[in-house]
Amino acid sequence: MSFDRLIAKIIETKNPTVVGLDPRLDYVPEFIKQECFAKDGQTLKAAANAIFTFNKMIIDEIYDIVPAIKPQAAYYEMYGFYGVEALVKTIAYAREKGMFVITDGKRNDIGATMEAYTTAHLGTVMVGDTECEPFGADALTVNGYLGTDGIAPLLKVCSEKDKGIFVLVKTSNKSSGELQDKLIGETPVYAVMGDMCENWGSEQIGEYGYSSVGAVVGATYPDQLTELRKRLPHTMFLVPGYGAQGGGAQGIAGAFDEKGLGAIVNSSRAIMCAYKNEENCPEQDFAKAARREAVRMKEDITAYINLK
Repeated sequence: MSFDRLIAKIIETKNPTVVGLDPRLDYVPEFIKQECFAKDGQTLKAAANAIFTFNKMIIDEIYDIVPAIKPQAAYYEMYGFYGVEALVKTIAYAREKGMFVITDGKRNDIGATMEAYTTAHLGTVMVGDTECEPFGADALTVNGYLGTDGIAPLLKVCSEKDKGIFVLVKTSNKSSGELQDKLIGETPVYAVMGDMCENWGSEQIGEYGYSSVGAVVGATYPDQLTELRKRLPHTMFLVPGYGAQGGGAQGIAGAFDEKGLGAIVNSSRAIMCAYKNEENCPEQDFAKAARREAVRMKEDITAYINLK
């Protein structure tokens, strides 16, 4: 099971965190940008190459202490096909280093279109007699709003290709409650969606007790995190909103089970831009600063959970 591999990496590193590689060009140190501009001009190609170099150097510093990365597809798509290539290269490089990769795409559709999204991000496609893997991530974030029609194609590939999905359940943004907190009878929409995740994953339970269907549950709503952990015993949580969005380590503790497992907490900008926040940190040391922030985050979170 895909999330068995993720949980094994969490246990190995004693670190239930994921680094979100969502790079804007202005996050990239000048020395990298100028080198790429000198080669290819101020072009989309140069921007994408700068971003991949930035990602690669961060991965080199964190792969031994952080179990996973989570690249957000939009930050690559904004640089056109060169940016998409940088995403493919980032996924491949992280996996070569033994990291688990969650593509944050929030994809959803039905029928053949959802099958195409699934094939692109988690599956393989035949080109003549050759089986090719387009993106090659280990897991994908998805929107479950279209119901089972939008999830069923993913479940098939999760089973066949050892992949996982994280379904949006209770998101970290301020306005999430406008819909997600509405009641269906006496049950909030987010809880209904959580129950659907439990049902969708019921036939794909791994050795640690978690299925291939996870849930995105924001760190900014600690009460709901705790509630949903009890309600969804077989659902792995991806927890955004730590740090910059206001989620704290103590509140996040409710996302974990009694073994300190069952959730992975994301941090993006705080790690990518750590060098900008450290006093007197030269930009050439940006990757080492990212490592230091990753260690600080790990220590902050594990102080509140019982991860053996």
